[in-house]
Amino acid sequence: MILVADSGSTKCDWVLIAKNKKKVRRVRTKGLNPVILKEEHIVKVIQKNKSLRKYKDSIEQVYFFGAGCNTEESKDLVSNILTSQFVNARSIYVNEDLMLAALSITSEPAVVCILGTGSNCCFFNGEEIEQKNLAMGYLLMDEGSGNHLGKELLKKYYYNKMPEDLKFSLEKEFNLSPQKVISKLYNSKAPNKYLAKHARFLFENIENDFCQEVIKDVIHQFIENQLKEYKNEIVSHPIYFVGSVAYFSQNLINEKLKSKNIKQANRFVRRPLQSFIQRIKNGEEVFKNIKTQEFHYH
Repeated sequence: MILVADSGSTKCDWVLIAKNKKKVRRVRTKGLNPVILKEEHIVKVIQKNKSLRKYKDSIEQVYFFGAGCNTEESKDLVSNILTSQFVNARSIYVNEDLMLAALSITSEPAVVCILGTGSNCCFFNGEEIEQKNLAMGYLLMDEGSGNHLGKELLKKYYYNKMPEDLKFSLEKEFNLSPQKVISKLYNSKAPNKYLAKHARFLFENIENDFCQEVIKDVIHQFIENQLKEYKNEIVSHPIYFVGSVAYFSQNLINEKLKSKNIKQANRFVRRPLQSFIQRIKNGEEVFKNIKTQEFHYH
């Protein structure tokens, strides 16, 4: 049995794949970010889940992609925890969530753009992730993300720069009382996720010129601030986009790329975890260029 995990700081999605690669079971636990949680807390979360406990002796391979797993120290910590919990696993692989985005779509060198709740951009050299800029989070960066789209939409609303019909529709769909919005932005644990929920409205009304312009503007900022940092890499390597925002705005993304004399994106993937699992089930050589020492062997 194969176990694949996609962990953020708040939630972790686990997928158990049977030997015949036909049966799949999905499990969700709290997020297991080794930068935030102590070792004993991570162990406790794994041990408390009934499904992980039930199948732990049948798991032969573990692939864990997570927030906070971008240093050798954090990778080793998580690897050791997984080794202690899944004692029959022959190999365990741990890496950052950006690697999941890359491996969900290719095993060859490529520029990979992530546009989901948050945004990011990297060059996957076939073995490792290379980044030109530090990812400084939703307050400073995140251009082109759902968080960015929601922020821009609400700004247009409160500055009275929206068409009246759209304004009316937005008010019907969301509680936009100033007190409610301010409370969500400044008192909730994940204001970026709250903002990203509003991005859905733009895609529901994507035929409207106003909505298209908002989406185009954040795509423009993403290309200028993030993608163009890889101007040399995009000349000789394909460009891939991963995430729901990218998937639903792919025509506008390709339109913007063309206007900036950048080649079209080769492919868009909505859900990286699902795409990665499909590659595994298809028998693709997902890890063909990854160094064997990056796997922890029993």
